[in-house]
Amino acid sequence: MSGQWVDFRKVKETVSMDMVLAHYGVQLHPVAGSRLRGRCPLPSHVSQDSSPSFAVDVARNIWACHSDSCVAARSGRLGGNVLDFVASMENCSIRNAALRIESWFPSSAALDKGTGGCSALPPPVGSLALPFAGGDSDSCEVLGFQLWPVDTAHEYLHRRGIDRATAEHFGSGFYAGPGIMNGRVVIPIHDGEGELIGYAGRALDATQPRYRFPTGFRKSLVLFNLHRAITARSHGTVVVVEGFFDCLKVFQAGVRCVVALMGCTMTAIQERLLVENFQHVVLFLDGDDAGRSASSEIAARLVRRLFVRVVDTPSGVQPDEMPLEHIRAVLKPAMDCASDVGS
Repeated sequence: MSGQWVDFRKVKETVSMDMVLAHYGVQLHPVAGSRLRGRCPLPSHVSQDSSPSFAVDVARNIWACHSDSCVAARSGRLGGNVLDFVASMENCSIRNAALRIESWFPSSAALDKGTGGCSALPPPVGSLALPFAGGDSDSCEVLGFQLWPVDTAHEYLHRRGIDRATAEHFGSGFYAGPGIMNGRVVIPIHDGEGELIGYAGRALDATQPRYRFPTGFRKSLVLFNLHRAITARSHGTVVVVEGFFDCLKVFQAGVRCVVALMGCTMTAIQERLLVENFQHVVLFLDGDDAGRSASSEIAARLVRRLFVRVVDTPSGVQPDEMPLEHIRAVLKPAMDCASDVGS
């Protein structure tokens, strides 16, 4: 590894702060435009002050922490780029930070080598390593290809409680083709118009990252399954869950108007998409501390513009872990209440 060539410029261009923050499990809150803010995750942050001193500008792909302890630990520097962030998190050199990033997100290396990232359905072809819309854009670019074939009857889907009919409806399955999604269960992601804009690749075991996304893809710009939910909406009511498999399981339980945040935070753009397309929101987030906290925060934001109900998910349980009949039972009161309001 000591003699391995590292292209620092390419790493900074192809790996976003979004991706690195997700790798560390850091969750921030949108504040304005492309900016995020929250508590500082750096080990150099020793201040007892709980104020959100850590800020990220997604469009510029930079970060900063204004805490005195962090600034002092970095010899007066407020922040930097993805390389600086990983170097600070890992207490290593910039070079070693780049090597670690390349091992976490090998698609950035594939971009240079021209290996491609898909098995395309003719005639369109493309690569999951190609960058998506960035900067100040509030939408992702449409893909010109599909991953194919996928095994919709794979044992992993069965283990997660997803039947073949649901997997086929969503186009989800195990992908054994070339590229960065090889050996993962892939889940197509569409925009509100139904255009394919990306894939999420779920590892079958403890391999990291647990979910892999195309380089530069920004899940903060979309709601998973929005295009189907818009078609299926009744009385303007939508169920909002955290994850992909939560969404598939709720859909399988017969509630077709369901979207996923792809995390437990709601961005300003996701909030706008909910407000523009629905009148009533039923929050069905995970039953852990993070999910309950997120439910309260999201409900407080949405209640000013929409009718909101929060489902009390069993403690420590995710919606996709619940039997279908239990999902129907916990959602029915909230759905009925929303229908009564809308009628």
